[in-house]
Amino acid sequence: MPAVLLACVGAAWSFGAHAAPKTVCTVTINSPDEKESFQRHLPPSDYQFVELVQRGKPDWLASARRRGVSCDVLVISGHFDDGTEFYTDRHDDREFLTVHEMQHESCSASGNGLFSKLKEVYLFGCNTLKSEPRHVAEGEIRRSLLRSGHSQADAERVAAQLSARYGQSNRDRLRHVFKDVPVLYGFSSKAPLGRTAGPLMERYFQTAPAGEVGSGRPSPTLLKLFGPSSMIAVAGLSDADPHAAFRADMCGFADDRPSDAQKVAFMHEVLKRDVTEVRMFLDHLERYTAALGPQRRAVPEVAAALASIERDRSARDRYLEFARDADESTVQARMMSLARQLGWLTPAQEQAEFLRMVSDRMARGSLGKTEVDLVCTTYQEREPGLARQVMATGAVRAGNVAHSAVLACLGSPQAHEETVRALTSSRDEDVATVQVYLRHRSLADIGELRAVASGIGRMTAPAAQVRALETLAKQRLADAQSLHEIARLFPLARSLEVQRAIAGILIRSDTKMLARADLARSLRQHRLKSPDGSDVIDMLIRVLQST
Repeated sequence: MPAVLLACVGAAWSFGAHAAPKTVCTVTINSPDEKESFQRHLPPSDYQFVELVQRGKPDWLASARRRGVSCDVLVISGHFDDGTEFYTDRHDDREFLTVHEMQHESCSASGNGLFSKLKEVYLFGCNTLKSEPRHVAEGEIRRSLLRSGHSQADAERVAAQLSARYGQSNRDRLRHVFKDVPVLYGFSSKAPLGRTAGPLMERYFQTAPAGEVGSGRPSPTLLKLFGPSSMIAVAGLSDADPHAAFRADMCGFADDRPSDAQKVAFMHEVLKRDVTEVRMFLDHLERYTAALGPQRRAVPEVAAALASIERDRSARDRYLEFARDADESTVQARMMSLARQLGWLTPAQEQAEFLRMVSDRMARGSLGKTEVDLVCTTYQEREPGLARQVMATGAVRAGNVAHSAVLACLGSPQAHEETVRALTSSRDEDVATVQVYLRHRSLADIGELRAVASGIGRMTAPAAQVRALETLAKQRLADAQSLHEIARLFPLARSLEVQRAIAGILIRSDTKMLARADLARSLRQHRLKSPDGSDVIDMLIRVLQST
């Protein structure tokens, strides 16, 4: 081999041998198993580890950027079921990492930011790379396009395109966060728990080539090992991606470098677009508008930009027309709330829109548990006058439990009584509706508790009876007569689920009100056999015997 070539090879080897170690950043929200496997097998001479989570410090992600941390590899471990944040199920920990925080970090960083040098990201959480859109609004988008003059075929085509572009699946959003990263590992559906993922990573490292982690190349070995658990690998978004423009819009809200006045001006530009696009930006519009507190709004340049939005009657009218036609009541309420914050509705007008929505859905027969929850959440204080306004529309149907529950949420005493009586209905759907209502409004007095306890004993539908018992358990019974009524049901129950629900109520109560020895004897004598071992009935027996 020529001397010059030998020298080049030697120089290259020397450079590689003395290359700076790669930085593996870990975000340990739930299980440490995956991180610990990386740490055991990656040589310290080639890899250095930085745990980004700092317990008790909510701004730990931004803090890492301020410290100058720059990651070559990122390992995130946490539950991700709903697609909004990584979180833990450990009761002694409260750490979490939201997608919004990651968007903010990705959009706000300069060329030397936390994510700027990433070659690989490992997303250990369920649905991290799930491809189904999170926001599906094709119905209301299609109707809006038809109103604006599009043909049926054209409206369907454009609605599908917009849903694909703005539906923002978990996969799309994380590809946007980790722009230009060569490899993102994640799961298209259920992911293994840490105690399973850890051993799989151990097997991977037993055969993985040296230096593969952080190489920016997908590992066939890793994908094969985790393949049965739905692991896939994708690349981060690139500028050539058909949806790359959406990232620029998303960063228009998430980037903290522009001034508030500039961001309000950008928000106005979005609001001027076709309202179907505005709908798909609702999350971002809400988040930024809510962050603009009174002091920031009072800055002259910001106030002027907000006034410009308030005066835009064309954008306002298109927006409100679309909002009134929203498929989901929660979306309609959110859009009306945003309209108030933008100055397009007064508080009184927003309330009128809300009550009209409730009445319209009653009239169409599309009001259910979702609306009960929404009304009870929106109106924490009882306002009987609002209930009377809804009743005056003629939309209320007698015997409809959801209608009664909504009126009860608004403060109608009569509707409250009707709703509570439905807790002992034979219809599981009605009992489920009352269950939602009673999460917000407790049973009023001892008389109601006793009537419900007695009524549950007369129920004949096991599924509805179990739901009613579970609902009553959340009321924390402290009335001896009601507890005796519930305990009396145990030997009569012909369903293990019903017996467990009864035990669930009793174990939460003050058992001093009961004849403990007699109750324990009854439980042992009449309990139905459990096919899956010890359960809440056994726990209750032990409690009764230990006191």
